[in-house]
Amino acid sequence: MSKIKVFGLGGLNENGKNMYIVEVDKDLFVFDAGLKYADDFMLGVDYIIPNYDYLKENEKRIKGIFITHGHDKHMGAIPDMLKELKQVKVYGTTFTLEMIKEELREEGLSTKQLVEVTPHRQIKFGKNSIFPVSVTHSVPDAVGYVLNTVDGAIVYTGDFIFDPTMIGKYKTDIGKLAYIGKQGVLCLLSESLYAPRKGYTSPGHRIAPVMSEMINRHDGRILINILAAQVHRIQELFDVVMKTDRKVVILGKRLETTVNKAIDMGYMNFDKKRLLGIRHVNDEGIIVLISDEREKPFSNMKRIVKGYDKFIHIKPEDTVVFASPVYEGMEKSATHIYDKVAKIGANLTILSSKKYLDHHASGEDLMMMIDLMQPKYYFPVIGEYRHQVENAKLALAVGIPEENILLKLNGQVATFEKGVLSKQETKMKIDDILVDGKTVGDVGELVLKDRELLSDNGVVLVSATIDKKTKKILAGPEILTRGFIYVKENNDIMKEAEKISREVILEQLKPGYTNFNKIKLGIRDKLGKYLYRETECKPMILIVIQEV
Repeated sequence: MSKIKVFGLGGLNENGKNMYIVEVDKDLFVFDAGLKYADDFMLGVDYIIPNYDYLKENEKRIKGIFITHGHDKHMGAIPDMLKELKQVKVYGTTFTLEMIKEELREEGLSTKQLVEVTPHRQIKFGKNSIFPVSVTHSVPDAVGYVLNTVDGAIVYTGDFIFDPTMIGKYKTDIGKLAYIGKQGVLCLLSESLYAPRKGYTSPGHRIAPVMSEMINRHDGRILINILAAQVHRIQELFDVVMKTDRKVVILGKRLETTVNKAIDMGYMNFDKKRLLGIRHVNDEGIIVLISDEREKPFSNMKRIVKGYDKFIHIKPEDTVVFASPVYEGMEKSATHIYDKVAKIGANLTILSSKKYLDHHASGEDLMMMIDLMQPKYYFPVIGEYRHQVENAKLALAVGIPEENILLKLNGQVATFEKGVLSKQETKMKIDDILVDGKTVGDVGELVLKDRELLSDNGVVLVSATIDKKTKKILAGPEILTRGFIYVKENNDIMKEAEKISREVILEQLKPGYTNFNKIKLGIRDKLGKYLYRETECKPMILIVIQEV
C-alpha cells in the first residue's frame, strides 16, 4: 500500500498556470507546467508561472514532467523551469515536444531533457507506471495521463472534448478510457472551464460555416486574428480557403513556424504553394493570418491598428476577423483594438466566445468522462473556483458521493493512505513568479504598485545642490515632471512647487550635520498635499539632493 499526495502548484481557482503534483511514496510526478498571461493591470509583466521551489528542493525525486498538449497554459513554464531543473525529464507526444523545442531553442536551451511518448504505450517507473491516452483537443497529439499505482489509478485528463468527427491525431480513444475505468480509478482530475455550460461542446467549437460565409461574402483583403496554438481552428480555415483561389500570408513568427511544422509533419493539410511571403500582404483578395507572440497577447494586432507595422496597414475596404477568444483580463485591450478597427472603417467581425466555443469539456462531456472512469474520488481542476464548484455538482449528479469530491485551492493537499482519503489537511507553500521580459522573479507587488502609480499619475522629480561647507543652496530646487501635467500651461503650480521645496530644504539646513532624510520626507509630505489639492492626482515624488 502507498501514501499518495495530490495537489496543485497552479491551475486551481485560476485560468492557466496549470501544474499538478502527484506523490506516490517517494516518487514525484508533475502533470503539466503552464503559464498564465498577465492581465491589463499587471503593467510590464509578460506572463506568470507557478513558483516551483518545491520541485527544486525535491528534484532528485521527480520522475518526470508530463505535458498533455502544446498550449502555453499547460507547457509555457517549461523553458523557465529547465534553466534550473537540469536533470528532470519532460515527457510529451511528438507534436507537443515540437512546440516545446521551439520555445527552448529561442531561449538557447538544450532539448536533451525531452522524451517522446506514444499514446497507449506504458512507461514504467519502478512499481508505478504512466499510460498516455489520446483525447480530443484543438491541437493534435493531445493526451491525458494515467498514473498506475498499487492502490488504483490517478487519471489527469488535461483539456478534452468528445467529438466523433475529429479523427486521426485528434481522436479520443473511448475504448481505452472505458478499459481504464474498469481497472479501477482511485482519483480523477478533470478540467472545469466549461462545467457551467449545459450539453456537449461539439458542434459549438466548429467555425468552418461562418468562415466560409465570410470569405465568400467579402472579395477584398481579410485579416484574421487567431491563436497560433489553435491548430484545428486554423485547419478549418484552410479547408475553406482550399475551396477558393485565395492565397494566405502569415504574420507572426510563432504562427508561421507552427503552421509550417504542422504541414511538414502531416498534422495539417494545406497546399504550401498558397502560403505567400510578406511582400504579398497587400495583394488583392489575400487572407492574412495574424497571431499573438508568446508573451504579449494582441502584440501584433496592436502594432497594426496603431499604424506602426512597416508591412501592413488596415484600410477601410478590409475585413478584420477576431477568430479566437479573448484571454481573461485582456478585455480592455481587446475593446480598444476593436474600436480602433471600427474607426478606420474596416468591416469588423468578432466571433462570439459564447457561440463559437473553445475545445473544452462542457457539462455532458464531463459527465461522460466520469461515467467512463468510474472514479472513487473526483478532483475538479483547470479553472476558476466557480467552475470547479459546477464541476463538483456534475459529479454529484452522476453518483459520486459528496465526501469523495475534492474542491481544493493551490497548495491544498489531498492525501490518500491505503486507497482512502485521509482527514489530515496539509498545505504546500505556493506563490507566483512574474516574468518581466527576460527578468524572472524580480517583479513583486511593490513594483507593480509603483508601475500602476506611474501609469495613473506620473512622476515628479525634485533636484537641488547644496554647498557642503556653507550649507547654502547652490542650484535648484528644480522640478521635472513626466506623465503628470503639461508644464507650459501650469507655470503657477510649478513655481509654487519649487517654493515649497525650497522652504522645506531651508528649514533643515543647519551648520554641521544635515538630515537629508527629513528633507526628503518633508518635501514628499508638503509637496504631495499641495499637488493633490491643485490637481487631485498623487504623482510619485522622487527627490535628489546632492552636496558639493
